[in-house]
Amino acid sequence: MAHEVEHAALNRYLETKGLKQTRQREAIFEVFLEASGHISGEDLHQRVRDRYPHIGYTTVYRTMKLLCDAGLAHERHFDGGVARYEIPHEHHDHLVCVRCGKIVEFECKMIETAQEEIAQRYGFQVLRHRHELYGHCPACTDAR
Repeated sequence: MAHEVEHAALNRYLETKGLKQTRQREAIFEVFLEASGHISGEDLHQRVRDRYPHIGYTTVYRTMKLLCDAGLAHERHFDGGVARYEIPHEHHDHLVCVRCGKIVEFECKMIETAQEEIAQRYGFQVLRHRHELYGHCPACTDAR
């Protein structure tokens, strides 16, 4: 089975919370794991419905909340307020196109170092941060 490690982690989480693994949760989780990048709840619901027409939006939403609580998904809110989900991985920042909605992940050691130095200068203990740059992607810039 694809994504065995992730499914095992979900099963352990459900067991610790006294919850049952359902076919709907399993189906939603598998479709989410196959998605690339940042997927909205609506897009995920549509992909799930393409395979499993009987699964409703509320079930997808509740399952995604459960996956976030389990640390198996991260919920992000970019401009526009639409919740998007991604598979947790190493820290990264985002470039967000305000025209087409394209989201590009990037890492920059220089930015991370600068943030650490600024926090230290002001005696601030950073617990988490989010760095998002908004603008136009190359395709949208060329289309102007």
